[in-house]
Amino acid sequence: MQEDFAAWAVFSGDPDVMRFIGGAVQPDAAWRSIATMAGSWALLGYGMFSVIEKSSGKCIGRLGPWRPAGEEGNWPGTEIGWGLTRSAWGKGYAHEGAAAAMDWAVDVLGWTDIIHCIDPDNVASQHVAIALGSKNRGPGKIPPPFENAPVDIWGQTAEQWSAQRTARA
Repeated sequence: MQEDFAAWAVFSGDPDVMRFIGGAVQPDAAWRSIATMAGSWALLGYGMFSVIEKSSGKCIGRLGPWRPAGEEGNWPGTEIGWGLTRSAWGKGYAHEGAAAAMDWAVDVLGWTDIIHCIDPDNVASQHVAIALGSKNRGPGKIPPPFENAPVDIWGQTAEQWSAQRTARA
């Protein structure tokens, strides 16, 4: 992940990219963010993955399992989230990566339910959630410092995800 920091800082500082995921931040806050992801891996055995575009070899964002403070935290559930640079938008990377992360969360982590916390105005992420087979479960709440951010909880059970996976195969 250290080698991904420069791209992570650019990603984290882009107001369009960060509009629905906490807002753009300066490089020092981006550093804390990437360190948080690395810490999640060390403490919980999972965290978001850096997304590396095959054709360019560039880090174009992050996606994957997320639940700050693990089962003890006050996050609304076991989440698969995504955030990609503008250059990666509309290429199917969020769907492809989130689907792989959902497979991993169900098969390896044993998650029985998967959510996506999505701002009600974030139509692009809503489309990704729909393509994954998730349904809008209604308004939710995320913990400080984002407790006032509007969020809908989208999701599905592992059983529903596995049924879709079987149908696609």
